[in-house]
Amino acid sequence: MVRHFRRDDDITPAEQQQIIDLAITMKADPYAHKPLAGPKSVALVFDKPSTRTRVSFSVGVADLGGNPLIIQAGESQLGAKESIADTARVLERMVAAIVWRTFAQSDIDEMAAHSTVPVINSLSDDFHPCQLLADLMTIREHKGRLAGLTVAFVGDGSSNMANSYLVACAIAGINVRIATPVNYQPLVEAHETATRIAGETGGSVLVTDAVADALVDADVVVTDTWISMGQESEKEKRVADFAGYGVTTELLAAAKDDAIFLHCLPAYRGHEVDAEVIDGPQSVVWDAAENRLHAQKALMHFLLTAS
Repeated sequence: MVRHFRRDDDITPAEQQQIIDLAITMKADPYAHKPLAGPKSVALVFDKPSTRTRVSFSVGVADLGGNPLIIQAGESQLGAKESIADTARVLERMVAAIVWRTFAQSDIDEMAAHSTVPVINSLSDDFHPCQLLADLMTIREHKGRLAGLTVAFVGDGSSNMANSYLVACAIAGINVRIATPVNYQPLVEAHETATRIAGETGGSVLVTDAVADALVDADVVVTDTWISMGQESEKEKRVADFAGYGVTTELLAAAKDDAIFLHCLPAYRGHEVDAEVIDGPQSVVWDAAENRLHAQKALMHFLLTAS
């Protein structure tokens, strides 16, 4: 049966650990695994601009012995003259997997429903599961474990990153806390799913508007941009709404002394994070950016060999 990665809970806790283990192995020996030898091609479809996603998936497919086929918005009939279902039926006959960076989560779900090859959500408006695999890999590299840690996400709780942090951290048995204004809450479904999973893995979930409550004894502090693609017209309002939620050196000091800092990038210094934090000694942002490559290679290997 074909396996897809549409959202963080498409894998079990054991599978999440397996993928992270493999990512760490691949980082040490980048060219040992060749599930795409042939070379087979992987369709990399981009409806949104990208730096890290495009580079990491392109290099990753090549490292796995394959050919990255990049399809930019407007370069295909997808969503215009051809339906998502029909596009899936065409692509599945020519490529080994489909990676899609797009807007609506429902479009990812529809592609997966009609594809006999793995479909990977490289970003949607609701979830960013590939980033979470990289972030969890980075946390484990620096902390030695995942289960039992406390992660505080500070900022836009309605973002795809906050939704994925809730679900992916719950799967890992992490105590995840989202500090966000009351008008920027995570998806109800993501919150409920994370709470249910945390009850099974030993993690916990907290969503609060009190930053101090989220930061107490936090091992990891995370933020993301307050102004995502398509929200530029809301910049002034969002900057005002998130006053007090920027990760400053003073705010970071409220977490554990050895807490690490993560940001999925691109970062806007002076807004969601101060330069002294992202460029400081507790920042592991660049490790996480690199780990997109290794985590996604491990994910592709897992899906290709599980299918």
